[in-house]
Amino acid sequence: MEIRKVQFTGGSSYVLTLPKDWIEAEKIKKNDSLGVEVQPDGALLVTRSIDQAPAQRTKEFDLAGITEPAYLFRLLIGAYISGYTFIVIHSRQRMPPFVRVVVRDFTQMTIGQEMIDETDTTIMLKDLLNPAEMPFDNTLKRMYMIVKEMHEDAIKAIRSQNQTLAEDVTARDNDVDRLHWLIARQTNMILSNATLSRKMGITPVMAVHYFTISRIIERIGDHAERIVFNAQTIISREIDPIIIGKIAKASELSVGIFNRSIVSFFSKDMKQANQNIESLRVLETLCEEINTIVRQKENPDAIALGYITESVRRAGEYASDISENVINYLVEEDRLPEIRKKGV
Repeated sequence: MEIRKVQFTGGSSYVLTLPKDWIEAEKIKKNDSLGVEVQPDGALLVTRSIDQAPAQRTKEFDLAGITEPAYLFRLLIGAYISGYTFIVIHSRQRMPPFVRVVVRDFTQMTIGQEMIDETDTTIMLKDLLNPAEMPFDNTLKRMYMIVKEMHEDAIKAIRSQNQTLAEDVTARDNDVDRLHWLIARQTNMILSNATLSRKMGITPVMAVHYFTISRIIERIGDHAERIVFNAQTIISREIDPIIIGKIAKASELSVGIFNRSIVSFFSKDMKQANQNIESLRVLETLCEEINTIVRQKENPDAIALGYITESVRRAGEYASDISENVINYLVEEDRLPEIRKKGV
């Protein structure tokens, strides 16, 4: 770090010289305009770019060596999350049929991605979504509602032996994934673009916390999917109503922790978040009780019921992790005014 002294000139202006190496590297000349923005921690950002529009970035993929559809799909998701505006896929020969299938799946699984050009050897995708039009709060609340209903419907499907409802729970997991990928994309864009951070009214630190909570919610949704997956072998058979009742009760406790964690985040209630973490013990005790009963049954259904109970417990633990993140987030938020005051 270079240390430079502030000078006072003209009776009212403070002047700070800029590093010569940086000036030359950015090709800055006399009378050129620079952007200056105050950061949340009190630091000043000096930037060559004063254009308010986000940078148009392009990621290109050469199909040479890419023969697996799953690999190509992961590459496209990686480019999407990284915040690229354009994604271009090249092939030296005629495009293999699997590529168009993967691209179609990709555009359906992501928000804002559209194919804008296609030839025998090239496919170009463009992001049409303005990230500032999708606030983090709205996306996170939508994720929460979908996952909450997934867990409630998963247990309902088991109790009512409703195969159609179980399949619907699995289908909704895709909606959770696409919303999580959107938050991941916006977070990466904010970390590299201070102007977008200001437009969306969210600091980079806040964006990281939103991403972390989004990731936890996505994992809770995965466990709802696992519940109905493991219920496939028992959903058409009569199960001991006592066990089903206890699993339903455990699920209510798990979803309750999830509900209170989200409420504590949006209400910025640190004490509620702490109390919510402590409530996890009741769920863990009940799940241990269910597992003890299930192990004594000694029948093929015991394995599936054990996995279902484990997913209910894991969902509650992940929900508790949200409360821990709420505390970390609020402690960090309290710290920022101190940083600005001290001028650190």
